[in-house]
Amino acid sequence: MRDHLKFILNGEVRRVDKVDPTATLLNYLRDSQGLTGTKEGCAEGDCGACTVTLTQHAPDGGVEHKAVNACICLLPMLDGKSVTTVEALQGKAGQPHNVQKAMVDQHASQCGFCTPGIVMSLHAAGLNADRLDGETAPDILAGNLCRCTGYGPILKAAEALGSKGEAAPVRSDLSALESLVGEDMTSGETKGRRFFIPTRLDQLDTLCADHPEATMVAGATDVGLWVTKAHRQLETVIYLNQISELKTIRTGDDTLWIGAGVTYEEALPALSKHWPDLGELVRRLGSKQVRNTGTIGGNIANGSPIGDMPPALIALEASLHLRGDRGRRTLKLEDYFIDYGKQDRTPGEYVEGVEIPLPDKVDRLRCYKLSKRFDVDITAVLGCFDIAVREGQITSARIAYGGMAGIPKRASHVENALAGQPWTEATIRAAMHEYKHDFSPLSDMRASEEYRAKAAQNLLLKYFLEMQGDRSQTRLVGLGSNLS
Repeated sequence: MRDHLKFILNGEVRRVDKVDPTATLLNYLRDSQGLTGTKEGCAEGDCGACTVTLTQHAPDGGVEHKAVNACICLLPMLDGKSVTTVEALQGKAGQPHNVQKAMVDQHASQCGFCTPGIVMSLHAAGLNADRLDGETAPDILAGNLCRCTGYGPILKAAEALGSKGEAAPVRSDLSALESLVGEDMTSGETKGRRFFIPTRLDQLDTLCADHPEATMVAGATDVGLWVTKAHRQLETVIYLNQISELKTIRTGDDTLWIGAGVTYEEALPALSKHWPDLGELVRRLGSKQVRNTGTIGGNIANGSPIGDMPPALIALEASLHLRGDRGRRTLKLEDYFIDYGKQDRTPGEYVEGVEIPLPDKVDRLRCYKLSKRFDVDITAVLGCFDIAVREGQITSARIAYGGMAGIPKRASHVENALAGQPWTEATIRAAMHEYKHDFSPLSDMRASEEYRAKAAQNLLLKYFLEMQGDRSQTRLVGLGSNLS
């Protein structure tokens, strides 16, 4: 068992001993390494001022490059990987790096605070040879806020780069580093607080049995805020991002398996292929940086009532697979959520993966997210619908919501009111009255109780009109003009 971390920083191999289990990459860069180009803006992964590029080996044997938020990236997550900061993007005298040159040529930097993060997001896109144009650039840069509102020139800089790929100089160094890391489990301890980085599920099973109180971390897009915002002291942390068995995506005869360690961005192609509307929902989830690190399994395990994935997966009748030192068990995803902050998971158990039935012939799933802005925003109401109709009769209905209760929850009374009824607007409007038996939503900073109740009803009508092919009528009373 190794007692130190090894990773590459700007082309140099670093060994770090006595690591705080929840030390952030941002603080390490600024306080320990003097790399102050990486800024702290929000300390919660929303603004992108702290963006760096993370390089690691991909499951297919290649190398992948990701823009990540250093403020909520915890240092043990870097073991065996490579980090590049804006300081490494140095060109020759009079010849700046191509991303920096594009930013200068388009006058895309104003106060300059956010510029290093924007440059690193575009750098990661260049390493991946991503297409950069008027359609793709806003999505790639959605996680980078410009407080000077200089988005026009910034987008022009991105478009000027086009699809010019960049060489990744750390490929051979990363291979050498990973050969040193190997299959050993890494651990560390300082001031009585400790962490473990297992590389296999059997190691994780043992750790969970020995430390059932431990906090398990995959992407840290939620746990990172416990550290930076709530200032929580986590005594024992188990990092899951080195376990390849948790990162599998498998398509069977009739189901899709997504391992608990699969990130949103990694799952996006498979989800979009089978359920295009779910793919669009994931594209709006957080930002590129958040999707590059956050995992579907972690979102489920945390049990958030406003997590975007559980309502969609519940509507698709997904099953959750749990594992621990006592073995495995499977349950319906909807049964995992018991009450606010309470899930059906015993100490020592962890989420292994989620299994989703594939659509037979027709994809009926539609997901509608209501939020104050399109990108990088918490859901006020999320409605997910999968209603089967045969010969004008509703044969089954699965409807799940986020933001309407203390847990992701099905609208069972509405479903019962629809089952066996004719597929007509009259049926839909009658069923809308049943929402009051399913939900008693709260009022908070995102939306009022009245808004949520009305929105939930109208989303059902929106679904009906869209499935009828009448998109012209989907501007519904009380919800404004944009429901998607």
